[in-house]
Amino acid sequence: MTTTDLRPDRRDSTKPVADPRHNSTFTLLVLLTGVFMALLDFFIVNVALPATQQDLHASSAGMQWIVAGYAVALACALVTGGRLGDLFGRKSMFIMGLILFTAASGVCGMAPNQGVLIGARVAQGLGAAVFMPQILGMIGVAFSGARQVRAFTAYGLTAGLGAVFGQLIGGALIQADPFGLGWRSVYWINLPIGLGAALLAVRALPNVQRGRRIKLDLVGGGTLTLAVLALVLPLVEGRQDGWPLWAWFALAASPVLLALFYAHQRRLIGRGGQPVLNPVLFKQRAFAVGMPIALIYNISVGSFFFVLALYLQQGRGMTALHSGLLFVGLGLPYLATSMRSGKLAARFGRKLMIFGCLVQGAGYGLLDLTVHEAGAGRSICWLIPAMAVVGGGMGLAYAPMFGVVMGGVNPEHSSSASGLLSTVQQIGGATGIAVAGIIFFDGLGPRPGDAAFTSAFGDSLLLLTAVSVLSGGLMRLLPGTGAGTKSAKSAETAKSVK
Repeated sequence: MTTTDLRPDRRDSTKPVADPRHNSTFTLLVLLTGVFMALLDFFIVNVALPATQQDLHASSAGMQWIVAGYAVALACALVTGGRLGDLFGRKSMFIMGLILFTAASGVCGMAPNQGVLIGARVAQGLGAAVFMPQILGMIGVAFSGARQVRAFTAYGLTAGLGAVFGQLIGGALIQADPFGLGWRSVYWINLPIGLGAALLAVRALPNVQRGRRIKLDLVGGGTLTLAVLALVLPLVEGRQDGWPLWAWFALAASPVLLALFYAHQRRLIGRGGQPVLNPVLFKQRAFAVGMPIALIYNISVGSFFFVLALYLQQGRGMTALHSGLLFVGLGLPYLATSMRSGKLAARFGRKLMIFGCLVQGAGYGLLDLTVHEAGAGRSICWLIPAMAVVGGGMGLAYAPMFGVVMGGVNPEHSSSASGLLSTVQQIGGATGIAVAGIIFFDGLGPRPGDAAFTSAFGDSLLLLTAVSVLSGGLMRLLPGTGAGTKSAKSAETAKSVK
């Protein structure tokens, strides 16, 4: 199978045109491998946390950072990663990002302590932030017509599979214990896959001709990073350190840094620059309202997987494999509803997402009630019906969010807007892990027993219930069904973007 460079359209020398020889399954599989790895690595570590904590003697804050560090790095570097693709070529940045991600995975697999592991997880997130933005861009130029529609659909399905079944894959790896690696196998598995994908990408992917010159907004990106760290760092470390004065100063500094970031973006656009955040985006109601909604809603997603994995393994004594298998009870309903959410969003618009949030919140509440019953000695399988409700609601609320929020954005700003939305979603996930971790670990106390785990998990679920209901209420501020219909075209193709 041969590949050649994309040839420029004679009518527009800056616009790349898809070569039919890149309209292939080979090209798509290489791109989707990157999607799967990036989403998988956010969730796969959850089932490995108890074994990791025992082996490395990690603290509760350390376990939170193992998950949140990846999300924070990914969130803060996504937009810059997209700019790097514009500057140096999407193919080159896809390969370089994969190499960084794979090398960092190897360091994770050899980490002697929690500090090295957390640092390597941050490097993983940076690598994912470099290659992830290139994937949708290359699908857009390497495929055309019906094949392009199917490629975008495959992108969404692959992202969902990586997110939902990460726990099962991680549990199976730990149970199989290849070469006696234990929990480290969830990182080592990335080496053959990542290196193989990087080598195949040299042959499979198109060389997209660069368009207009793009400049990096290093000041804006740095200020945004500091604002996110000022929020997440004290939430993770503050509880363990007894809420020292620096934690409160950092929390107070976060909104100030965000205000400085926004002011810098306005000044930069006024001087004709290219900011990370273009303020004109917030003139569109769906985007202006949708960004804080995406932030709040995603607080409930990553944090749920985090505390559930800890409860199942440490509180109920389940193995990593059995814990991962239980997640299938959530994953299958999620896939079933998310695959139909595009068509349903075209008909019902924001009402579908509101309904999904309420169903998801009801599932958390039902799971809270069930946990207290199961905690008294009943089979863990009693949790499956409530988890199925959560998964079904999540598919209806989360899957169409990208399309509904992006529906009114000017195509000229779609790349920047999608990167910002993905950034906000990751920030929400990292914040959720930090906040839920405070509730969960505070509830455990110094000598946790079965009752303490049940209470701590139940308290965390109450938070998630409240966040889901709040998200559903805020979604009433989104544009009505008309806008939802307009956005359904993009919802069908990009419904699982993070």
